[in-house]
Amino acid sequence: MELATKLDERLKAVSSIGSDPTGGMTRLLYTDSWLEAQKYVKQQMESFGMTTTFDDVGNLFGRIEGAENPDETIMTGSHIDTVVNGGKLDGQFGVCASLTAAEYLVAKYGQPKRSLEVISMAEEEGSRFPFAFWGSKNFVGVANNDEVQDATDADGKKFVDEMRRQGFDFSPKQTRRDDIKAFVEEHIEQGSILEQEHEQIGIVNSIAGQRRYDIVLKGEANHAGTTPLSYRHDAVYGMAKMINNALDKAHQVGDPLVLTFGKVVPKPNTVNVVPGEVLFTMDCRHTDAEYLVQFTKEITDMMTQVAAEMGLDISIDLWMDEKPVPMSDQIVKTIEDKAKAGKYKYRVMHSGAGHDSQIIAPVYPTAMIFVPSIGGISHNPAENTKFEDLVEGVKLMADTLYELAYK
Repeated sequence: MELATKLDERLKAVSSIGSDPTGGMTRLLYTDSWLEAQKYVKQQMESFGMTTTFDDVGNLFGRIEGAENPDETIMTGSHIDTVVNGGKLDGQFGVCASLTAAEYLVAKYGQPKRSLEVISMAEEEGSRFPFAFWGSKNFVGVANNDEVQDATDADGKKFVDEMRRQGFDFSPKQTRRDDIKAFVEEHIEQGSILEQEHEQIGIVNSIAGQRRYDIVLKGEANHAGTTPLSYRHDAVYGMAKMINNALDKAHQVGDPLVLTFGKVVPKPNTVNVVPGEVLFTMDCRHTDAEYLVQFTKEITDMMTQVAAEMGLDISIDLWMDEKPVPMSDQIVKTIEDKAKAGKYKYRVMHSGAGHDSQIIAPVYPTAMIFVPSIGGISHNPAENTKFEDLVEGVKLMADTLYELAYK
């Protein structure tokens, strides 16, 4: 089989499912387009001899039994859902890459020694319902069904009703699989490092931890024309001081620390009133768990001090605290060895974005392969990667799976 041709066919076919008029992709969990995409992947799996199954929540598995050690499984794959008006590669490239690499190996070398399995995970993004990693969390048995029992989407449709409408339901408590010896996920970088450094491959050795906060400052709303600056309790002024101090400190620290203030909601949010209240968010990420906690504590202590000096009330809500997740040294080394042998242009790097691999890695030996993102753009209809880079990524995936499943 011609690897590049099959990859191109699959990406074009799956990108037509859930495409919207803007040129982007909207394929959300348990929608009709989501099920159509999973059925397409199922047909593609079966086209080269894979045995396919859905689990209870809609994760799709395609499997080639191993000839010598069928009870040892090498798994690869990614997620099939998208964000709203997203790009054509996030998630589904990893699914198509895994499918294409597996088909290439079976066509060239026949049945593997160990079982080879591709997973198309039901959901990762959390774009329709307020719950992310539904697919991978169910796969490794850490999903909390209580968290989605009353969840609804923007149209008021219930998670449970939509899941059952598509023929799926909650998983009964099952024994976690013990046959999986490695999981490898391929993904676009969603950043600009590989492109800027003129490299085609990233080998991911860790996924950054994330701490996210909602911060509310309360002062006093007042007339913009009659209230002297020295008399004001301006919530936005306080926020501006805090953000400036925090970002200055973050720039001094540098990589791999990143700090983002992405949402600001002032009240009353009108041109001629001193804002008496403001809500803003903080997203901080780092690959070292202890340093992430230390840095964010220094920032929140600074915010508390600034609020006191300015006569503002402050509340700080830490609503996400995800620890960094290291990848398997052994699987990373396997990928790197194949990258060296194949003369791929690569670097070992961390991921600043979250992925299904961060859920799977604490349970099974896991690593990731990145390919460049043009302009670092993702979650956007403009998301793109040079086709030759996509092909190089699939070739390295095939080389890696050959080492893990055939040797």
